[in-house]
Amino acid sequence: MALIRFLLLASLLAAALYVQGEALNVHVVPHTHDDVGWLKTVDQYYYGANTTIQHAGVQYILDSVVKQLAKNENRTFIYVEMAFFIRWWREQTNNTKNLVKQLLDRGQLEFINGGWCMNDEATTDYNAIIDQMSLGLRFISNTFGSQYRPRVAWHIDPFGHSAEQASLFAMMGFDGFFFGRIDYDDKKHRLQSKRMEMVWRGSNSLGSSTDLFTGVLYSGYGPPGGFCFDRACADQPIMDDENLFDYNVEEQVDSFVKACKDQAQHYQTDNIMMTMGEDFQYENANTWYKNLDKLMYYVNKRHGSVNMFYSTPTRYLDALHKSDLTWTLKTDDFFPYADCPWCFWTGYFTSRVGLKGYVHHLNGHLQSCRQLEAIHGMFPTMSPQRLAEAMGVAQHHDAVSGTEKQHVADDYAKRLHIGQVECEQLVQQSIGEMSRKSSSVAPLKLETCEYLNISVCPPTSGFLDSEFDVMVYNPLARHDDYIMVRIPVTRKDLVVMDTGSNDVTCQMIPVSPSTKSVRRDRGDAPYELVFIATAPPLRYNTYFVRHASREHQCVTSTIREPVNDEHVDINNEYYKVTVDGGSGDVEKITNEMSGISIDVKQHFYWYLSSVGYNSNSSQTSGAYIFRPNSSQVYDVNNNNNTKTNISVVNGPVVQEVWQVFSPYVSQVIRLYTGTNHVEMEFTVGPILTKDYKGKEVISRYDTNMVTNQEWFTDANGREMKSRVRNYRPTWQWNNTDPVSGNYYPVNSRIYMKDTSSNTQFTILTDRSQGGSSLKDGSLELMVHRRLRHDDRRGVGEPLNEPGQFGDGLIARGKHLLLVDKIENSGKLHRQKGERLLLPPTILIHSNRKSISEFSKNYNGMVSGLRRELPENVHLLTVQLLEKTSLLLRLENMFAVKEDANLSTSVTVNVKDLFVTFEVISCVEMTLGGDVQLSMVNRLKWNIGTPSVLSDTTNPQVDPTTITLTPMMIRTFICDISYH
Repeated sequence: MALIRFLLLASLLAAALYVQGEALNVHVVPHTHDDVGWLKTVDQYYYGANTTIQHAGVQYILDSVVKQLAKNENRTFIYVEMAFFIRWWREQTNNTKNLVKQLLDRGQLEFINGGWCMNDEATTDYNAIIDQMSLGLRFISNTFGSQYRPRVAWHIDPFGHSAEQASLFAMMGFDGFFFGRIDYDDKKHRLQSKRMEMVWRGSNSLGSSTDLFTGVLYSGYGPPGGFCFDRACADQPIMDDENLFDYNVEEQVDSFVKACKDQAQHYQTDNIMMTMGEDFQYENANTWYKNLDKLMYYVNKRHGSVNMFYSTPTRYLDALHKSDLTWTLKTDDFFPYADCPWCFWTGYFTSRVGLKGYVHHLNGHLQSCRQLEAIHGMFPTMSPQRLAEAMGVAQHHDAVSGTEKQHVADDYAKRLHIGQVECEQLVQQSIGEMSRKSSSVAPLKLETCEYLNISVCPPTSGFLDSEFDVMVYNPLARHDDYIMVRIPVTRKDLVVMDTGSNDVTCQMIPVSPSTKSVRRDRGDAPYELVFIATAPPLRYNTYFVRHASREHQCVTSTIREPVNDEHVDINNEYYKVTVDGGSGDVEKITNEMSGISIDVKQHFYWYLSSVGYNSNSSQTSGAYIFRPNSSQVYDVNNNNNTKTNISVVNGPVVQEVWQVFSPYVSQVIRLYTGTNHVEMEFTVGPILTKDYKGKEVISRYDTNMVTNQEWFTDANGREMKSRVRNYRPTWQWNNTDPVSGNYYPVNSRIYMKDTSSNTQFTILTDRSQGGSSLKDGSLELMVHRRLRHDDRRGVGEPLNEPGQFGDGLIARGKHLLLVDKIENSGKLHRQKGERLLLPPTILIHSNRKSISEFSKNYNGMVSGLRRELPENVHLLTVQLLEKTSLLLRLENMFAVKEDANLSTSVTVNVKDLFVTFEVISCVEMTLGGDVQLSMVNRLKWNIGTPSVLSDTTNPQVDPTTITLTPMMIRTFICDISYH
């Protein structure tokens, strides 16, 4: 009887593999969601270790699923996180690998999304998103073939969704995008109006070429209630022996069919998708598949109006496409995300500010490392790969987001540091090798100082008689005349000279008290040597620091404390900043070139974190959720009206105002000679919580601008999005939290405009932060947070980072301020944003040589490019894949109408662009670099107007005529030949 039942079951399942026109087609999608670190580290999750925290072992999931798929050709399974799959793949026998390939051939196993991880969308740089996706997608293509490339993007767990993410997915060749989390209020309206599925246009500049079909899953990403068949679930299995008292087939079938029909009421076609799986499920895949087999058999037998079958998101997408319906068009994004009225997930925009800053910094370091490997050629023992993989893991939605346990955050940082050290060795070796004029000369031995931001650098400050050389590498594809070099030293009688032995203007500044309090016992240099370096594109330049007689020494800064509440001005060629002597706060910023001036007060405040005792909600503030106790802000000096203490530093290279707001908040305002921005370097922490109050610290800029409730934030460092206070573009918002509900992610910039005075005020950030404009003329950025309670969203501990010394994390970061006419601002914030994305690398050579001896044996300057790229072109990726194969990405970094001259199409020639090699030929690829663009024919969707997708007819591209329209990124694999 059992054998007959099984054979009948198998035959019926085979018959139900295809969509039926007269039934409700239920696409059953078995899946697992495997976080690349969260409550446990990525290693612990893979091996199944540390079960006291969570039972989860990814290797066992893949072992079990492959065996169960092989038993029944109708079964399907999708897998997402390549960081885990690659580990597992490398451990398998040839027999298992062949079986996996058979499962792929039969369509039973399908790669979905295909990135190294399922990245966060709020706190990630677009460059890092592209890199982590490319890691996974290229593995799939290289290992199994491009025919198995994912066609569906799958972000079922990230906490809000970025328009830039949709745009990037479209450029990677995806046909569809499904996710599980949107604002509870938005979802309610979409369910009512059957708008759970739509076409999303991710880029205003690129238009319909970035149209991407997008669907919101009905039940998050889990199964309907009562139908979880995993070992950790308490739901009843399908008990189909009629001789047993617990026989439950009719009950289970009726319940499942009801769930299907309830879901179908909110979607437009006769196809629905049932996600059958959850976090780290299918360790014992037999329990899932055995019950799903039975459920399908009995549903299809008893309910002819319901056709239930194993499927995948790709098959579901194709079924929707065949329906030929007209879909609504979305052009905004899905931020902020809330899962209840007082539960806005906007705290993670700032959580773990140190990790966010480190990830942002290493993104630029990875690009420099790849550039230098390509310029020099591969080293047999060094590679950027370890850092690339660590960065890939760090983009996970519980990594850079800051929503992981503390020991997991420590693990992420450790992996990043190991990769950083290896990349630094490659950079040091590359420049050291390229610098020597002949093979008979030993390469320069170079060192990198990781803690220059807190004035720690042993090679420059370890000995009283130290002399050293500074080598500055510029990773930009254009000349950089204003590279700010600040190096700790132990003595003042020094001079800086260039390769022509000419004196370079330099300045000695005492290390500030706030910096000493941050570095503690990690360094003791009393001074900082400051000078402005210059370097051509993809080129290093060398400067020599030597002892000097008094007349040649760097200028010693004058430092004074204002008296009698006098106003203080610091200025350079571009800006004047006025500080109110009475309060010690910034009072006015004037752009001397354009004549634009704004009254602005900048100060630090903190929100009191909710501990759940509010009358309207028991929600606490935690790693995910920003829940202030009220809209009131508190002064960091405890509201006792204490004046902000200031000191003024003057000199020929930089002018500074040192501000001390409280024992744990200080700031330096800087104006470097020749630079058209104001730098604000803040130091916040350890945040005091002895009063058992969580504090969320903001830097707020209050101006006299008229902004009409509108401000703008960037999407992952690319296009700007308009934000309007207390407003959602696609539904009537129930405004329950006027503070947190108006917070948005700021990855690189936030600005506001006053059209009446033609003024734009822009703040650029050096890491992702939460930001808002809670009143007209005001911008605020949350710079640090330390909390006493968990927010009950799974991480299970408060965001209370101990820092290196155990008394709390200290955050040091920078804001760059721009005040200018609106028409001038696009160029400024794009090009300065490029600098923040790709900062220069500073290396130290501490072997004492005379300049003449150095110049005899070494090149003080070596260039990677023959010429600059146009002002609007960003050299996004230069990555050596093999000895003669290069992955190259070029980007037009301006949006449509952003600049009168630069928001235009531009053509570049890369054939002879690089000094050390020639580009022979190029094939255009999708953005992920995994498949030829000519092989991708994305689905077109009916939105009531014509849809225009990219012309993909010719894969071969003339490297002398590559054209880029505004916001376009083009990706190539090029054959190269070294000279």
